[in-house]
Amino acid sequence: MSAAAAGAGAAVEATKHVLERVAGAAERAGRRPDEVRLVAVTKGVDVGLMDAYLAAGIARDLGENRAQELDAKHSALAHRAPRWHFIGTLQRNKAGLVVGRAVSIHSVDSERLARAIGDKATALGIAQRVLLEVNTSGEVSKHGVTPGEAADVAHAVAAVSGVELGGFMTMAPPGDPSAARACFSALRDIRDAVARHRPDAVELSMGMTGDFEIAIAEGATIVRVGTAIFGPRPTR
Repeated sequence: MSAAAAGAGAAVEATKHVLERVAGAAERAGRRPDEVRLVAVTKGVDVGLMDAYLAAGIARDLGENRAQELDAKHSALAHRAPRWHFIGTLQRNKAGLVVGRAVSIHSVDSERLARAIGDKATALGIAQRVLLEVNTSGEVSKHGVTPGEAADVAHAVAAVSGVELGGFMTMAPPGDPSAARACFSALRDIRDAVARHRPDAVELSMGMTGDFEIAIAEGATIVRVGTAIFGPRPTR
């Protein structure tokens, strides 16, 4: 068995376990498991392994953090037709690598970025679905608008031609369940307030390997899980 096949097999088994945990968390929260979409985060994962993983049919939603990596993998794995989600920081000059390739850009953190995305989308004749990133933890290391400005920025983003506001995204501080719960609850409250005027902006992208069950309890509709599926990967 090749290394890619072995790695894919391990990732498939890990995904089954994560999906069981997603279902359990949803049921404990009085929700249906199909209300939560699992995005398998493939940052740094070898294309050969990803090809074998997709062939198993257990997952189709994949998340990438880097525009260039999504661009390369989009071409290499086109025959598998995954649904790409862009979840990392996006520079305006890299928007063209992502727009039209990702079903959703989770990390829009300004009206200026939304306008750059909208320009690219309009040129392609599409509407690009985006999520507004909100820094609910207040950590200076994290991107996103503040909770206080989130509603105003959300309405401004939704008004950009070529852009469709689908909801909101946040990240919680690692290793602190009570802080994570507060971050996720805050994002849900922001979503609920905006959705009264923007009924299509319902998505809550929140929760990663260490806290996705808490996120589901607080209303997550998308969880982004990488390490629990593919193991730790080098950072740069």
